[in-house]
Amino acid sequence: MSAPLWTSEDIELATGGTASAPFTVTGSVSIDTRSLQPGDLFVALTDQRDGHDFVEAAFKAGAAGALVSKPVGGGPVVQVDDVLEALTALGIAARIRCGAIRTAVTGSAGKTSVKEMLARIYAAFGPAHSNAKSFNNHWGVPLTLARMPEDTQRAVFEIGMNTPGEIAPRSHMVRPQIGIITCIGAAHLEGLGSVEAIALEKSDIFAGLEAGGTIILPADDVFLDFLAERARELCPTGNVETFGRSEDATARITGYETDGKTSRITVDVVGRTATVTINAVGEHWASNVAAALLAASQTGRSVAECAEALNGYAPPPGRGTAETLALPDGGSFTLIDDAYNANPASMRAALKSLAQRTGGRRLAALGDMREIGSSSAEEHIALAGPVVEAGVEGIFLAGPEMQRLAEALPPGLPQASAPSADDLWNQLQKALKDGDLLLIKGSNASGMGRLADRLRQWSAAAGLGKMESSPEGAARTS
Repeated sequence: MSAPLWTSEDIELATGGTASAPFTVTGSVSIDTRSLQPGDLFVALTDQRDGHDFVEAAFKAGAAGALVSKPVGGGPVVQVDDVLEALTALGIAARIRCGAIRTAVTGSAGKTSVKEMLARIYAAFGPAHSNAKSFNNHWGVPLTLARMPEDTQRAVFEIGMNTPGEIAPRSHMVRPQIGIITCIGAAHLEGLGSVEAIALEKSDIFAGLEAGGTIILPADDVFLDFLAERARELCPTGNVETFGRSEDATARITGYETDGKTSRITVDVVGRTATVTINAVGEHWASNVAAALLAASQTGRSVAECAEALNGYAPPPGRGTAETLALPDGGSFTLIDDAYNANPASMRAALKSLAQRTGGRRLAALGDMREIGSSSAEEHIALAGPVVEAGVEGIFLAGPEMQRLAEALPPGLPQASAPSADDLWNQLQKALKDGDLLLIKGSNASGMGRLADRLRQWSAAAGLGKMESSPEGAARTS
């Protein structure tokens, strides 16, 4: 029988709080009563809503106890001055008591995919731990740490940001032995101002790197030299390794091929060659595989073992998952749901991967790319080339920024535009035909994910929709 995650006494010691009565957390740590399980600790965070309003519901759902900052009824609590600060302290205490090898991942694109790949590999070799969904912000990182069982052997943490100064404190919380930057691109320009500022902020992933830790960088990135220099400043004893197609890369991509549904990727890691087949399409996946194999091979397992564990990987929903969905009048179409998020680099990669898929007409439904600042108009217009190169035969555009792309597209390309994703529905469902390939992509806030969900419901009403692959689910989060 596994040891309890926390006792009220443990929580008191870690947070400086006061328990109203003893309790034992036999489950996990929850901030949402809708997903809370019996035995969980409920943490009453205040964000858009005050978590204290849900403490009673948490106890009715079976919470073992609650972490609060004001008196509440319904069950035993530990009361603290500030709930978020207490959660952070609890997370740090979890890290200190656990001997796990910790990996931290950031980057402008691919960080969730690399995190998910590492979670899969690590789980093959013993007790492992990782962020749920994309819990990578000021409460997501400490929450993930606080959920980490003491017997965890390997753990991976995704760390994100929107504005300057966010990554370093989260890196110090995690204190990784391995730090990864997937790439630098034009994401969150609205908060950072320039790609150079993004590179500077992302490099802070190494601020908390343990002495002698491993620094993993993208070999083909224009910011490689800057990132390497900055990493050595932050962790002078760190060991720099790289991944990519460069001849000098530690993990060098030597082969990529696809049948339009799966990809076969070959990587050479310091003379050890491994081949991985994944249920995803697009050459950008090769970089994710190379980064994951390089990082995992630093945790005491061979490259061959790591590759074997990664074989069969499929992305979570919203990250390029392909599904075959039934049409009401017979036949079916393929939905490529990449609607979790979007920036210029990931949008181009998604369009390129659409071109590599086999089937009928290639269609694209694209929503606004958010948080890219003053360059937004230019970046949306610049997608016209990749759309044409992908062989898109019909395009559906949602949002005011995508209207700029609409004006830049060739006049002969069939297109439909709407103010929002929801307003595209009628035009999209009327256009779909048997054999079509439909890519849906946009920033999470653009609402394109709702369009993908609506297509699934429409298909379910028409008949049985069948997944090409069955990745473990992860609900969308902002």
